[in-house]
Amino acid sequence: MDKSFEDIKESFINASLDEKIKIYTSAQGLTVEQFKELLSYYPIKHLDKLEAAVNNI
Repeated sequence: MDKSFEDIKESFINASLDEKIKIYTSAQGLTVEQFKELLSYYPIKHLDKLEAAVNNI
């Protein structure tokens, strides 16, 4: 993994919705707990967009 989880998390928090989706779907080497933590910073009302993107990987 090129970036530390803290770097990924900071980028994710400051990202636009589309950037959040890109970061979430392209992150590699994260644990389930780390993915859950990122998800806690995702706007829940747009969860359908993230779900669609994850299903299309």
